[in-house]
Amino acid sequence: MSSSGYSLRNTVLESLIKTKRPDVPIPVVLRNTAAVVLPLGIGLATGYPEAGLGIAAGALDTMFSDQPGPYRQRMTQLVLASLAAALASLCGFLIGDQLVPMMVATALFGFFGGLLAVFGVDIARVGMTSMILLVVTAASPTALAGASAGAALIFAGGILLTLFSVAAWPLQRYRPERLALAGVYRGLSALARQQSHDEADVPALTDAMTTLQQTLLGRHHARGRAMEAFGVLLELAERVRLELTAMAELRANPTIHAMFRNDAARVLAAIADALEQAEPPIQAERALQTLQASENALLSPGAPVDALAAHIHALSGQLAAAVRNANWAGSRGELRAAAAETPLPAALRSHSAWATLRAALTPHSVAFRHAVRSALCLTVAFWVSRQWQMPHGYWLPMTAAIVLRPDFAATFNFGLLRVVGTILGLVLTTAILHFTPHEAWAHLAVMTILCMAFRYLATAHYGVAVAALTGTVVILLSFEGVNSSSAVMDRVINTALGSGMALLAYVLWPTWERRRVRASMADMLKAYADYLRALTQPEQHDLHRETRTAARTARSNAQASLERMRVEPATPRHLLDLADALFSNGNRLARTAMTLEAIMRGDEPFPEQAEVSAFVEHVADSLQRIARTLDEGRPLGPQTDLRSLQRSLAALLTMAEDKPTADSLTRISDRLVDNVDTLVHVIGRTREAAAASPISG
Repeated sequence: MSSSGYSLRNTVLESLIKTKRPDVPIPVVLRNTAAVVLPLGIGLATGYPEAGLGIAAGALDTMFSDQPGPYRQRMTQLVLASLAAALASLCGFLIGDQLVPMMVATALFGFFGGLLAVFGVDIARVGMTSMILLVVTAASPTALAGASAGAALIFAGGILLTLFSVAAWPLQRYRPERLALAGVYRGLSALARQQSHDEADVPALTDAMTTLQQTLLGRHHARGRAMEAFGVLLELAERVRLELTAMAELRANPTIHAMFRNDAARVLAAIADALEQAEPPIQAERALQTLQASENALLSPGAPVDALAAHIHALSGQLAAAVRNANWAGSRGELRAAAAETPLPAALRSHSAWATLRAALTPHSVAFRHAVRSALCLTVAFWVSRQWQMPHGYWLPMTAAIVLRPDFAATFNFGLLRVVGTILGLVLTTAILHFTPHEAWAHLAVMTILCMAFRYLATAHYGVAVAALTGTVVILLSFEGVNSSSAVMDRVINTALGSGMALLAYVLWPTWERRRVRASMADMLKAYADYLRALTQPEQHDLHRETRTAARTARSNAQASLERMRVEPATPRHLLDLADALFSNGNRLARTAMTLEAIMRGDEPFPEQAEVSAFVEHVADSLQRIARTLDEGRPLGPQTDLRSLQRSLAALLTMAEDKPTADSLTRISDRLVDNVDTLVHVIGRTREAAAASPISG
C-alpha cells in the first residue's frame, strides 16, 4: 500500500474515533437549549406552533455565536448573527421560488459570508448561519407579509438566545474576566508542577494567555475599577511564567527547585479557585505563608544569593502581589491601588473592519479563496437541487455551506463526520420516535435531550454532535408536518452529495498549507528575532510585553499551520520534517529568550550590560536572516560567527562581580548560539533532502 493511501486511511480513522474533552459549560448548554425549546413549547401549548417553530429555528441557528468572552463582546456577536439570520431568511422567503435571483443571492451570501473568515472563527459562523438560512427558507417562499413575519420570528429567536446569554451581566459583571484569569493561573499551576518542560502543555497555556489578553484588553472589554486589578493580575501572570521558565532552564539544585515549585503550584491553584468562585483568596494566603516559610527555611537570610535563589525570591514577591490583587478583583472587590490602563498588545489588536476586508481581497488571501469557493459551491449546490428537483433538496446546499472550510483538514473532517453523523442521527431518531408515545410533549422531551447533547458534544466529537443535531432538526420539522421517517434516504443522499461537492470545490482551487508553512515558520522566527532585539533595551518593559505577545501569536499561527499540513494528502516528508524541526527548535529559542528577560527584570543592572545587549543584537540579526532565507526559499548565505562572539562575552563575564547572574548569562548566550546553529543545520539538511524530492504543488 502506498504511503499516501496509508496516510489517508489513518486520517479517516483518526477523524472517526478521536474525541476531546467537552469544554462547553453546563449553564451554556442549558440556556441555549432553553432558548430553542421554551418558545416551541409555549407555541404548542397556546396554539401558535408556527411562531414557536420560527423562534426556535432562530435560536438554534445562532446558538454557536454564544461563545466565551466579555458580555459586551458576546452581545455584539449574537446581535450580528441574529441580524444576518433575519436578512438571509427574508431573502429566502421572498425569492425562494425564483431560480436566477436565488442563484445571485447564494453567490453574494456565499462570497461575503465566506469572506468573514478573515475575522476569525466566531465571526465566520455568522456568515455560515446566513448561508444556511438563505437556502432553508428558500424552500418555503411566501409573500412580503409572510416573509417579514418569518424573518422577524427568526430574529426574535436570536435575540431571545442573546438575552439568555447576557442575563447574568448585572449580577455577575466580571464573571468572564474572572474565569479567563482563573484558566491562566490554573495553567501556571500545572506549569509549576512540571520539573522540566512538557511541550504538550505549552500550547494550552499559550492559548489561555492570548484569550485572557483579548478578554481583559480587547475592544469589548468591561469597564470599572476592578478591571485595573485584573490588569495587574495579567501582568503578574506573564512575570510568573517568565520566572518559572527561567528556573526550569537553570537545572540547578533539583531538591530545592522541586520543593519551591510545588509550593508555588499550590498558591497558583488557590488563586485560580478564588477567582472562579469570586471569593476572598483565603486558601491562597495560607498557601503563600507556607511558601514564604519554605523560602526562609531553604534560603536562609544572609546566605549568598545564587541564580536559583534570585529567581525564587522574585517569584515569591510576584505570588504575594497576585494574592493581594486576587482579593481586589471582581465586582465585590475593592480597589486599593491605582494603575494605568494597559492597552491590548499590538499583535492582538485588530485593524478597522474595512481595512481588514480590503487587505483580504486578493487571490493570494486564504479568506478570499474561501469566499470564492463558498460562493460557487453554494450556488452550484442550490442549482443542482432545483434542476434535479431533489426532495428536501435544501439539505444539499445547507450541507455544502456547513462543511466547506478555509483549509483542507477541516473540510475533510467536517465532511466525513457530517455524513456519518447524519446517517447515525437519522437512524437513531427514527428508532427512538418509533418507541416514543406519539404525543407532542414526548417529542419535545426527546428534542430537548438531543439539543443538549448537540451543544455539549459539538467540540468533543463533531460526528456524534451532528447525530444529535440531525435528530433535533428532524423532530423540529415534524412539528411542521414533515414525516420523520419518510425523508431519511433523501437527507442521507443530499448530505453525502453536499459534503462531496464541498471537498471537490476545495480540491479544484485549493489553499494547500504546504505552500504556506514556510512563511508561517519564517514569521515565527521573525517574531522571535524582534523579541530578542527588544531585550537589548532592558528598561523598555512595555516593548518586551508587546514583542513577547507577538511572538506567542506567531508561534500559535505556526503550530496551527503545521497541524493543518499534517493531514493534507501528498505532503512531502522533508517539508513536514523541516516544519517540525523549526517549530521545536524555535520553542527552545523562545524559552531561552524568556529566561533572559527574567534576568533583565531584576532591580540591579546585570553584568556587562552593553556587551550582552550587543551580542543579543547579533543573534537577532542572524535569526532575521534565517527567517528571510526561509521565506524566500533561497540558500543560506554566510552566517555571523556567533560562537566566537559568545566566547568573548563569556570571558568578560568571568570577571563580573555578580557571579550567579554572570554564570546565568553565560549559559543563556551559549544556548542562544546553539539554538541558531541548530536552525541553520536544519534548513541546510532540508535543502539536501528537497533536492532529491522536490516540493510538489
